[in-house]
Amino acid sequence: MCTRSSLVVAALLAAAGFAFGQTSRSSVKVNLPADSPVALVSADWGESRTSERGSALVLNLNTALSLKNTSQRHIRAITWLVLSQEATPGGRASVTKASLDIGPGETFPLRIDLRLLRPIGRGITPGVEMSLDGILFHDLSFYGPNRLDSRRAMLAFELEAQRDRKYFQQVLQASGAEGLRHECLSSLARQADLPKVDVQWARGGRTTTADAERTLQFAFLHFPDAPIEPMAGMAHVSQSRARAPQMEIRNKANQPVRYLEMGWLMKDSRGREFLAGSVPSKTALAPGQKSQIVDDSILRFTDQQGGAVAIESMTGFVSQVEFADGSVWIPTRSSLGDPRLQKAIGPSGEEIRLTSIYRNKGLSALVEELKKFNR
Repeated sequence: MCTRSSLVVAALLAAAGFAFGQTSRSSVKVNLPADSPVALVSADWGESRTSERGSALVLNLNTALSLKNTSQRHIRAITWLVLSQEATPGGRASVTKASLDIGPGETFPLRIDLRLLRPIGRGITPGVEMSLDGILFHDLSFYGPNRLDSRRAMLAFELEAQRDRKYFQQVLQASGAEGLRHECLSSLARQADLPKVDVQWARGGRTTTADAERTLQFAFLHFPDAPIEPMAGMAHVSQSRARAPQMEIRNKANQPVRYLEMGWLMKDSRGREFLAGSVPSKTALAPGQKSQIVDDSILRFTDQQGGAVAIESMTGFVSQVEFADGSVWIPTRSSLGDPRLQKAIGPSGEEIRLTSIYRNKGLSALVEELKKFNR
């Protein structure tokens, strides 16, 4: 049964004239329940189009939504779910926007630039369905069905944002405006110096390759406060490809773990170290228990010119942990201050946002932005 707000939203979308392609029209349904903390103000469907590819329809969405915070709390992050056909590979996608500070009654934009697939054939319901998967508020409370496990991801984003805002506030308090300026310049320089390597990711087991494959062992960075201890690990590596990482880990915390991510650094033959990605694992790991993380990812690396990147060594580190009670651990600024990580890992979205304010609006604007969060 459709709620009253769903019918209002559907009418608004119909009035916006959403259409795909030159001759076909497709309906769009937005499901916002009656108690939703956001409301749809307007929708601009831009150049959204469809095209046929074999037995599938490719939906290219180029959409701008305007949403209003109808709650009494500040919104810190939002995840928007978009479905063309949930059971079809490529038929589901999402958009997450973090590092927000949307007060009660305020409106904010949400851009949706996605490509989805939908089968062509009888019995296939046409159209696109959009819904709210979750909203994280300033007090870390959550609203939404959480079908995509967005609560954990948005909570980690917000904890990173709080950590890095606090760091910049401490720099301002300890060293004044000039100390803050120096920190911003250092961060911008690190961002500019990050290795430019293209990482292509795919799922699958062993694939044919002309390069000889070897087994390469992981080294590990150990953070003193990390709840997970990495013990051993390996992956199968050819010249510019790595696949099937495996790691042995132990829960050294006093509470059970249900999810973790291991960061994955690569070093090439030129001595450049870069972040290859992360190895996630949904697990039920009791205190003191050991487990194996096995992933079937295949990663291929190329430089800016499209040339192969020769892999020489690998390093792993704990990058995120979710406990059974829903709390999340992330590395501290001190742990991420390791020189190897500083050179290889990009800053958080919040640090990029803060340094962008400095670069585009100046030091005084950044100082005012940092003061906003002292509540």
